[in-house]
Amino acid sequence: MRIRHRDTEFELDLTTFINLMVVLLSFLLISSVVREVSVLNVNLPAAGGSASAPPAKKALVLEVMILPGQLLVADRQTGPLKSIPDRQGQHDYAALNDYLQTIKKQYPSLSEATILMLASTPYDDLIHTMDAVRYKVEDVGSNSIHTALFPDIALGDAPAQAPGVVPHA
Repeated sequence: MRIRHRDTEFELDLTTFINLMVVLLSFLLISSVVREVSVLNVNLPAAGGSASAPPAKKALVLEVMILPGQLLVADRQTGPLKSIPDRQGQHDYAALNDYLQTIKKQYPSLSEATILMLASTPYDDLIHTMDAVRYKVEDVGSNSIHTALFPDIALGDAPAQAPGVVPHA
């Protein structure tokens, strides 16, 4: 039996493949959408009560409650400050933002606010309320400037019946 040896040397031409990859890469880079991801740090209440001594009372402990038919701004220590009724079936976020701007003028060093909501509160209502609490928008020329109001936001459950407030029908 005779063993044949074939000429196994061959040349591999990769230029067309490299050209294809260059075109595809440039197309993907040009057509990709650059997205900006923003991260918002939110404080959640602790699972259990702490055994430490209660902290000293602050001048104002701001709470914003998202309730059916109204937004309620309250001080945790003294009670409700202002009830903002819905306008045309929607929460009035502009009125909430305006009122929070007046509170910010009275307490300029305050940066914390707690948003309390019911379990049935829609997600969009929470986001719009957080935006109204976090910053105010000022138009300067053709630019919009976001100025911080209460950027340190904590979330919690609203009581079934808010103290001192008559529920809206």
